[in-house]
Amino acid sequence: MTPDKFSPPWWARSPHIQTILPVLTKEQSPKVTRERLELADGDFIDLDWCGQASNGKPVLVLIHGLEGSSESHYARRMLNQCHLKGLTAVVHHHRSCSGLPNRLARSYHSGDTEDLGHTLTQIRTRLPDSPIWACGYSLGGNIVTKYLGETGSDSLIDRAVVVSAPLQLGACAERLKAGFSRVYQNYLIRQLQAKTLEKVNHPQLGKQMPLDESKVRELTTFHQFDDAVTAPLHGFKGVQDYYQRASGMPFLAKIQVPTLVLHAGDDPFMTSDVIPPPNGLAPNVEYELQPLGGHVGFINGGLPWRPRYYLEPRILYFLTGES
Repeated sequence: MTPDKFSPPWWARSPHIQTILPVLTKEQSPKVTRERLELADGDFIDLDWCGQASNGKPVLVLIHGLEGSSESHYARRMLNQCHLKGLTAVVHHHRSCSGLPNRLARSYHSGDTEDLGHTLTQIRTRLPDSPIWACGYSLGGNIVTKYLGETGSDSLIDRAVVVSAPLQLGACAERLKAGFSRVYQNYLIRQLQAKTLEKVNHPQLGKQMPLDESKVRELTTFHQFDDAVTAPLHGFKGVQDYYQRASGMPFLAKIQVPTLVLHAGDDPFMTSDVIPPPNGLAPNVEYELQPLGGHVGFINGGLPWRPRYYLEPRILYFLTGES
C-alpha cells in the first residue's frame, strides 16, 4: 500500500505556513542515546541513537539541516516513526550542532562529506551486514547528494532520500535576500553569528578566525557570511568557489544507489535552479517535485494544532517498500 498522495489542506497552502507551523507544533521525541565519535583532527561528532542496532537489520541515518539537530521537528517525527516501526535510527550531528561547541575554528558546511563518511564507516565497521539508509534534510540533503555522487558504487549508503536540498547554493543564497525569505535568513544568520562570536572571543580559537567581532556583526546575508567565514575556514578561495564546489546539483548524475529527491515548487529557500534537468539525473535517482510544501514542510492534513505530514510515510515507503 502506497502512502497518501500529497494534498495539503486549505489552511496549509501557504509556503510559510508549511515552513513555520511544523516548528511551532513539534512532537515529543523518543529517548535517544548519545555517542561521541572522536575525529583525527581533534574534533568530534555526536550521534543520537534511537533503537538497538543489530547486525543484519537496517540503520537509518538522519542528516539535519543548517543549525538543526535531533531536536528539529523533522528529526523528532522521523525518530518517532522509526521507534513505532522498530527501525534503528541515528542522527548524525554536524560539528557544533549537538548542543556543545566544537573544538576547532572550523565548523561544518554544505559540502562537508568527510564527517558523514566517517560516521558511515563507523556504522559499517560495527554492522557489516546491515543495510544503511540515509535521509538528508535541507543542507543535510545537499551533503548526502554530494556524498552519493562522490562515492558512486562505493557508497556506504544503500538507499537514500534527499528533502528540500539547496542543490544550487548560490541561487538559494540570492533567494534568501528577497521578500519574506529574509525572515528565515535573519533567524539563521543570528545563530551563525552567535557561534562565530564565541570562537572570535575564545582565547585560542580567536587567533585562527579570519575576522574580528565588529566584522561578524556586519554579516547579515548568507553570501556575506559564507565569503567571510565559511569559505576561508574550510579551504575555499571565496564564496563563489565554495558555492560551485559544494553544490549538490552536479553530483545527481553520478549517483549509483536508489535515491529519492523531493522538492516543493514554493519552497521559500529555493528557486527553480534547484530543479535538475532531465539529463542531470542518474538512472537510480527518482525526482519528485510537488507544487506546494514549503521548506521541509509537506503538511498533508490534520488540524493546525496537530498537523499530519506527507514526509515520513513517503520517506519510509521509498526506503522500506512498506507504508
